[in-house]
Amino acid sequence: MHRHGYQGTKFGRERDQREALVKSLAEALIIHGSIQTTVPKAKTVIGYVEKLITKAKKGDLHNRRQVIAGLQTVSTAHRLVDEIAPKLTTRNSGYLRIVHTGSRRGDNAEMARISFVDDLKEAPVAKSAAKAPVKQRHDETAQAHGAKVAAATSTRSGKVAGQNLSHKPAVQVRKSGEK
Repeated sequence: MHRHGYQGTKFGRERDQREALVKSLAEALIIHGSIQTTVPKAKTVIGYVEKLITKAKKGDLHNRRQVIAGLQTVSTAHRLVDEIAPKLTTRNSGYLRIVHTGSRRGDNAEMARISFVDDLKEAPVAKSAAKAPVKQRHDETAQAHGAKVAAATSTRSGKVAGQNLSHKPAVQVRKSGEK
């Protein structure tokens, strides 16, 4: 077994770089609740984080220090021990889920989303429901942008928005013969 308990591919990196990658992904997962990454990285991170969660659930000083050593920042380690682990006390294992999300556009790598099984932040949204709020947000953004443009236009011309705005050039163009 490897030094930090995770096995798998080397990701084309040396050991210290690979360990930093896994710690960074684990940190992001704890902070954000879910992350999207490639499938091999996701499988590696799941094993790593589940072992940290098991230690965090014990909560004694020794295990807390091991969790701190396994993550990049102390604040994230304390969040895992104090906030996330108590919510997962009913489970013995299987704290995380992996959902395949398709292929990445640039290099066709298989992508996956890792998230906690007991959704700590928000419930997963179905694909059909996920598209509707995006369109609604786009419409709201377009309306807000239109209001900003109208307000900016009305203040520049000195007239109230909605009235006929005739645009006159700021500089008078002279004909070639005039002085």
